Amino acid sequence: MTKLSFLIFFIFIGSASQVWACTNFLFTKSTTKDGSTAITYSADSHVLYGELYHWPATDWPEGSLVDIYEWDTGKYLGKIPQVRHTYNVVGNMNEHQLAIGETTYGGRHELSSQQGAIIDYGSLIYLTLQRAKNAREAILVMTDLVEEYGYASEGESFSISDPNEVWIMEMIGKGEGEKGAVWVARMVPDGYICAHANQARITTFPLEGRTSISSEKIKDIFNKEITTVYAKDVISFAKQKGFYPQTAKNTDFSFSDTYAPVDFSGARACEIRVWAFFNELNPDMAQYWEYAKGTNIQKDEKGYALNRMPLWIKPNRKVDVLEIMDFMRNHLEGTELDMRKDPGAGPYECPYRWRPMNYKVDSVTYVNERATATQQTGFTFVSQSRSWLPDEVGGILWFGVDDAASTVYFPMYTAATQVPYAYAVGNGSMMEFTNKAAFWVFNQVTNLAYTRYNVIHPDIRAKQKALETQYKAYVQMTDAAAMSIIAQDQKLAVAYLTDFSCNTGNQLVATWRDFYAYLFPRYMDGNIKTALPGQKNPKVENPPLPDWYLRTIINHMGDKQKVVE
Repeated sequence: MTKLSFLIFFIFIGSASQVWACTNFLFTKSTTKDGSTAITYSADSHVLYGELYHWPATDWPEGSLVDIYEWDTGKYLGKIPQVRHTYNVVGNMNEHQLAIGETTYGGRHELSSQQGAIIDYGSLIYLTLQRAKNAREAILVMTDLVEEYGYASEGESFSISDPNEVWIMEMIGKGEGEKGAVWVARMVPDGYICAHANQARITTFPLEGRTSISSEKIKDIFNKEITTVYAKDVISFAKQKGFYPQTAKNTDFSFSDTYAPVDFSGARACEIRVWAFFNELNPDMAQYWEYAKGTNIQKDEKGYALNRMPLWIKPNRKVDVLEIMDFMRNHLEGTELDMRKDPGAGPYECPYRWRPMNYKVDSVTYVNERATATQQTGFTFVSQSRSWLPDEVGGILWFGVDDAASTVYFPMYTAATQVPYAYAVGNGSMMEFTNKAAFWVFNQVTNLAYTRYNVIHPDIRAKQKALETQYKAYVQMTDAAAMSIIAQDQKLAVAYLTDFSCNTGNQLVATWRDFYAYLFPRYMDGNIKTALPGQKNPKVENPPLPDWYLRTIINHMGDKQKVVE
C-alpha cells in the first residue's frame, strides 16, 4: 500500500503558528466590472513565512494514503485515504477556478479541541482544493471530511468561490466526546458583497436549506435553488450543550451569536475591518460605526447582538481588480480611528502599531487598532474566477507577500504547472534570510518604509500602482494569446501561461530588489537625497518635524534642550 505525504510541505510551513488574524472580502459576478467572482485573503501571523504553495494534478494508485499535518504547527494528526485523482492547486486556487480562503474566529472555548480529530482547517482547505471542482462540491467535500475524520481546529469562517457562485461557510467543532463539526453555508446573492475578519458573521438563516453531509443528500446541494445548507444538528447540538434555550424557536437561532458571540474585541479588532470595506462601497454603513468600534453592542435576553451589520450588502458601484487590491490596504483612513493621525503614529504618520495590541496604564486597559493592512502578513491574494473563459485561462490568483499596503500583487494563472522560484516553498524561511526570496525582498522595502512612513511610502505606492496597472494590461494580452493557442494545443497553452506567470513573479522580485537599492541610499540617515544630473553630490533635504511632535518633546523635557542666547 503506497503512503503519500504532505510532510515536506508542512515541514516548510509548520512554524506558521496561529494564523488567525486574517481578512476575507467576497465579490459576486455582478459586483465586478468584468463579471468575475473574487475573494481576497491576507494570511496574517508573525511567524507565517509567505510563499506560494503548489500541488500538481496527480493520478494516485488505489489504496494510497495521505498523511495530515496541522497547517499552523506541523503536528502530525493522522492519515486518510487519498482519492484517485487530485487537481492542480496553486496557492488557494485550483485549475477549475475554485478558490478558498479563511479567517479564524475561535468561538466557544469548550469546542476548541477534539481528541483524535485528523482534519484541521488548513488541511481542509488544501485537501478540498485538490478534490473539488466548484463551490458546492467544495462544501460537500469539506463537511464530509470533518464528519468522517473529526475537526481539529477552532471556529473558522471560509470564503469559497467558483466562476459563478460565492459562498461563506462557518464551522466549529463539537469539542471533546463528539466527532465532527456543526456548520452553516450560505451563497452570497449575486449583486452583493460579503466579508469576514476573525468574527463569525452568519446569524439567522433560512431553515428550508438542506444538509449536505451524507451521500443521499448530494442532490440537494447541487440544486441551484438551494442557497443555504447546514449541518442537520447545528441547532439541536446547541440546545443539547445549553448554548441555546430548549424552548427557543429554531427560526430565531443565530449561528454566530450562539457559537461565537460578538464582544468588544470581536467588534473593535475584527468587525471593524468588515465595516471599513463595506463603508468604501456603501455610505449607509455610518449607522454601524458605534457597533464596529465595540462601544455600543446592544443585546437581547439571549445575549444576541441586536445591532449587527448585515452579512452582505449591495455596493454602490462595480469594481475592478485594482480597486479590490486596494480594499486590502485600509488603515481606517478618514475615520476618527485613522491610524496615521494619533500620537502613536509618530511624526511620520506610521499606520502600524507593534504588538501587543492591548496596553495598560494606571490599571486601565487600552487598545491599538487592528486594521486590514498589517505588518505581520505572510501572504495575501485576490482570486479571479472568470466564467467566460475556459478553466485553463480563467483562473488567476493575484498573489503577494508581506503587508498588503506595500506589496505588489502579480498574476498567477492557476492552471500553471510551476510557480516562480522567488515565491516557491523552501526558498528561505522565517529565520533564514535570502535576497532571492520574495518574502524577504518585500519585507526589506516595507520595514524601511515603517521608519518614515509618510516620506517613503509614497514612492512605494507609485511603484506599486504602476506595476499592478501594467500587469492588468498584460493579463488582457496574455488571455488573448492563450485563447488562440488553446484552440490548437491545450498543453501548449498551459505551458505558455506557466511561463508568463513564473517570469512575471520572478521579474517582479528582481525589480523590487533593485527598488530597495534605490530607496535605501535615498532615505538613509534620516534625510532625503535626490540625485542631480551631472553632479557628484545629491541634493539633501531635511524636512521639519510636525509642530505637535516638537511641542510634545518640549512638554516632556522642559528647558533641558532650550538654546541659551
